[in-house]
Amino acid sequence: MARAGLDKNPREVAEMFDGVAKGYDRTNSVMTLGFDRRWREWSRRVLDTRPGEKVLDLAAGTAVSTVEYASSGAWCVAADFSLGMLRGGAHRPVPKVAADALHLPFADGAFDAVTVSFGLRNFSDTEAALREMARVVRPGGRLMICEVSTPTFRPFRYVYMRYLLRILPFIGRFVSSNPEAYHYLAESMRAWPDQRALGEIIAKAGWEDVAWFNLTGGMVALHRATKP
Repeated sequence: MARAGLDKNPREVAEMFDGVAKGYDRTNSVMTLGFDRRWREWSRRVLDTRPGEKVLDLAAGTAVSTVEYASSGAWCVAADFSLGMLRGGAHRPVPKVAADALHLPFADGAFDAVTVSFGLRNFSDTEAALREMARVVRPGGRLMICEVSTPTFRPFRYVYMRYLLRILPFIGRFVSSNPEAYHYLAESMRAWPDQRALGEIIAKAGWEDVAWFNLTGGMVALHRATKP
């Protein structure tokens, strides 16, 4: 399969993730040096799910993050447009739904919170996806996004952009079931807006009280917001 372009054709991106589903969780842990577990823990703390709440985990992949959120007693559903990824998490005891982020199969105000971990940059229209997320969350409900971002320390930012992202596809050759996909992932990380720019997109999509929290020197950032 040809590498998905940065136009983010939904079919091509879904096929790409189908191709990396095998061993995806192990690959993530290797390529992030185990930081992925810390990022999930911080995401759970910031989202602050509570017993009885209904939570949509969008672009959930193999549902590893969904299980993390459900540990609080909340009812959490994993949604993703890659059937291969959902099948890869079939052993995880949370409900799973195949869904397009731009046309979610849920009623207005169905959830207390919605979250996306490392998936927002793969949507073909970021602002439209954020508006659709707002539709399915009740007034006063919460949004939490965990996504790659821009390191805040200038020397590290230079090394990250110039060298670390370039070696990502090389590492993918040894640990991924579909190494070509990591060329796309590296490019999407390099092109993604920084913390403030993403916050402005979230606000433009109709969310309020937007704030962000840097992790690992800004390599990753958590954005949170509230539906008016």
